[in-house]
Amino acid sequence: MSARDEILARVREALAPAEVGSPAAEVGSGGAEVGPGYRTASGLDEDALVELLVDRLLDYRARVEVVTSDGLAEAIRTRLEGKRFVAPDGLPTSWLHPSLAEGRVTDSREAPVDVVRLDELDAVVTSSAVSIAETGTIVLDGSPDQGRRAISLVPDHHVCVVPVQTIVGIVPEGFARLDPTRPLTLISGPSATSDIELERVEGVHGPRTLDVIIAR
Repeated sequence: MSARDEILARVREALAPAEVGSPAAEVGSGGAEVGPGYRTASGLDEDALVELLVDRLLDYRARVEVVTSDGLAEAIRTRLEGKRFVAPDGLPTSWLHPSLAEGRVTDSREAPVDVVRLDELDAVVTSSAVSIAETGTIVLDGSPDQGRRAISLVPDHHVCVVPVQTIVGIVPEGFARLDPTRPLTLISGPSATSDIELERVEGVHGPRTLDVIIAR
């Protein structure tokens, strides 16, 4: 038997229905539903979740800061001062320092900013729906404080606020909180890709700079 035949035989054996009376057939007997054997929760506390998410985001070359809710407006101001930026109409007004008013452009579904105008702006600021610590992934779902997908993809600099209560440990926890019918955007660091020689290129299909502000 060749190695290929041996591998295929093992696959067929694993996929074959279990014989009555075998240990595999006994699993789930009595009407109990047999579910997948993967983890559905990480069990990490808030401090551990924040530490893990920060570690993953830094590894992806994002810039990360953890602030209190009282310091959020100032943290956003330092990143957007003097810049022209877009913000969704549902972003909390308390997050934006009055000094930023002149540079702000507001986007909404009723009055969307066109792509040409978005491309002329320096940055975008949004909130986020869920962040998955283990993979360093931030998810936007198009809620009013996150806005349309276009505003987070066209400007070259994304300032993204992550409320600490939206951080989860692993992927199943994250998707359990999301509505799959919404327009989901998954962000793992600044936009980047690599060519065949593994040369990293940033900003190919999204912002080259990602600032993540975790608000506790």
